[in-house]
Amino acid sequence: MQMTIKRLLAVCLALMLMPAALMAQGTEKGRQYCSGTLPIMFINTNEPVTTKEYYITATCYIDALGQQGYESLGSAESPLLLGIKGHGNHTWKHYDKKPYRLKFQDKVAPLGMRDNRHFTLLPHADDDMVCLRNTVGFELSRLIGMAYTPAQEPVEVVLNGDYVGLYMLTEKIRVGRNRVEITEQEDLATDPEEITGGWLLEIDNYEYDGQIYIPDTTNDQNSVNITIHEPEELSQEQRSYITDFVKKADEAIHSANKSSKVWERYIDMDTLARYYIVREIVDDAESFRGSCYIHKDRGADTKLIFGPVWDFGNAFQRGHNQFIWVDPPYGAVWIKKIYMFNRFKECVKSIWQPFLGTYYPKLDKRIDDFIERIRYAVDKDVARWPGLYTGPIDSRKQLMKQCLSEKVAFLVSEWGEGIEVIDGISAPVATSGNDPYWYSLDGRRLSAEPSRPGLYIHGGKKVVVR
Repeated sequence: MQMTIKRLLAVCLALMLMPAALMAQGTEKGRQYCSGTLPIMFINTNEPVTTKEYYITATCYIDALGQQGYESLGSAESPLLLGIKGHGNHTWKHYDKKPYRLKFQDKVAPLGMRDNRHFTLLPHADDDMVCLRNTVGFELSRLIGMAYTPAQEPVEVVLNGDYVGLYMLTEKIRVGRNRVEITEQEDLATDPEEITGGWLLEIDNYEYDGQIYIPDTTNDQNSVNITIHEPEELSQEQRSYITDFVKKADEAIHSANKSSKVWERYIDMDTLARYYIVREIVDDAESFRGSCYIHKDRGADTKLIFGPVWDFGNAFQRGHNQFIWVDPPYGAVWIKKIYMFNRFKECVKSIWQPFLGTYYPKLDKRIDDFIERIRYAVDKDVARWPGLYTGPIDSRKQLMKQCLSEKVAFLVSEWGEGIEVIDGISAPVATSGNDPYWYSLDGRRLSAEPSRPGLYIHGGKKVVVR
């Protein structure tokens, strides 16, 4: 929802009346409860933040505490103007630790993120793996080469002098530079070329007015609810165009001919395969039911592109030896039918094997580094919100790693072992590192340990034989 001119005037007037001494008093009151190991974000408002419907007047600044690689943003004496309101659905309604949406008056680049006006503060109050569900999902998205993955930075938040805990300051998904980089489409456009894009859509698990609705017509398909995020106001031409496009995609997906390529006219197969692999690795069985973003650029021949990723709150909530489209607890649209197309399945395997061998191994250290960074802030967070996490932080980290290991083992049994890419040459690599065989760089398995000098692969690593 856009902040209206009337609302902006109210914001400016309220800020003029907000005593600077009062803001400073709130700042110092909350600082003492922080860990001192993460940047601190101070937000002050002139009324409680109790709504998702409109932005509340606020000022903000970030004290980076002199941490290497980060710069402070604003100050207690010169805070930045922004609006703040509630965010989300389930977490907003059912948790005391609330998520928030931020809209700065001017573009900012907090903590090294890309400049924009729109950010979110995510509490991950429903994540008993200590913020790792989203963090791991986002890291996998980057490693597999998705065009855009929202950046996030851990911060401790003080709201009106109250320490409210550890949050992830996260880029909000929007169309524009440094976000979903497609041609922006004007509201209420009617030109036949312009209305072909850019579209930002979401397969949604909540029902709202104005959605594209495709009813359930088979015994194994859920009805499809698609929220249109951008453009925000639609002409009849815009609504007719995107509704017709999505319904044609749905019809092609449900073709009984699994050798058909018609569905590929509407959906980009490569990006869908990458998006799907990420969701499959973390066993996010709600991933094609809610918070499933899709976008489409301008052009008569452009396709629906899956992504960016968002909301991994339901990752690893069940057994890991099955595909996410098998008996999904909340339902899942499209992916079960698409997986049955032979070309899509082969596309998944062709991306999976080099990804597993070359890029996935980097995830383990990134998990360790993230946990070390938030370790002391988690203690403060738990003190503020007792019962938020169950068990020590290291046990939560190990649980995540165990779940990943089990799910990857299942996917290896379905899609094959990892392939390491070295200077454009692919060679098989044992995912466990315990493979006793030696391999040449062109992928040939040797009958014995090599006697000639050269570069080989052994135990999942490159080995120089001299």
